[in-house]
Amino acid sequence: MSTTPELLEEQRGPVLWLTIQREERRNAMNPAVLSGIAAAIARVNRTREAQAIVITGAGSKAFCAGADLQTGQSFKFDHSEPTQTFANLLRQARASHVPLIARVNGACMAGGMGLMGMCDMAVAARHAIFGLPEVKVGVFPAQVLSVLGDLLPRRVLTEWCLTGEPVSAERAHAVGLINGVADDVDEALQALLDRLLDKSPAAIRRGLYTMKQTEHMTFEQSIAFTESQIALFALSEDAAEGQVAFREKRKPNWTGQ
Repeated sequence: MSTTPELLEEQRGPVLWLTIQREERRNAMNPAVLSGIAAAIARVNRTREAQAIVITGAGSKAFCAGADLQTGQSFKFDHSEPTQTFANLLRQARASHVPLIARVNGACMAGGMGLMGMCDMAVAARHAIFGLPEVKVGVFPAQVLSVLGDLLPRRVLTEWCLTGEPVSAERAHAVGLINGVADDVDEALQALLDRLLDKSPAAIRRGLYTMKQTEHMTFEQSIAFTESQIALFALSEDAAEGQVAFREKRKPNWTGQ
């Protein structure tokens, strides 16, 4: 693990926690935060050292306020490069076969919505707020559209992008942006993890791959792809163990293979 002053990495059993440590800046992202999260996601997918990754912010006021506008460098890009750091993090998350879970402990704004949206699941504290305020500073939430477009109804996303006004955690939950909202966000997170971590790591890993591959396929492309995938699922050690455990009426002993 590689903890830095900006990003704390903690291995908590089978879960890797990534905490943005910039509470004085409302956990706004900077290059160190972006590169640290991307490196951790890549490493866990390579080493299988964790069954899930939790992403959150320090304190209780902000999950992530987006880019750090105080630097004056937030929208300065090297235009000679065909890709940019934040977009590359979203690509890294998209390629992950280890579940990413956002623990939204406070304000989730602007680029923070992209950080939350790139995760496979999200739970939020009841006091958390969500928003895309970029139009208030003369820009637009362009990159986050890539991860929010499939999570929100078109008219809801349009309203949030064009008005820039914040919404409550209850509203975010009602439109399907997050999986749950609770007074105690850690209680909600643990309940989700408890239902995840006792399942087959192999099935979850290949399952996430399958889900992400089929999202924008036509029906015929999707059914052709998935009929071959189910055969591969069945060849894993976890599939064999799961079926034996079912017949023997016991809990399975997963190898993750």
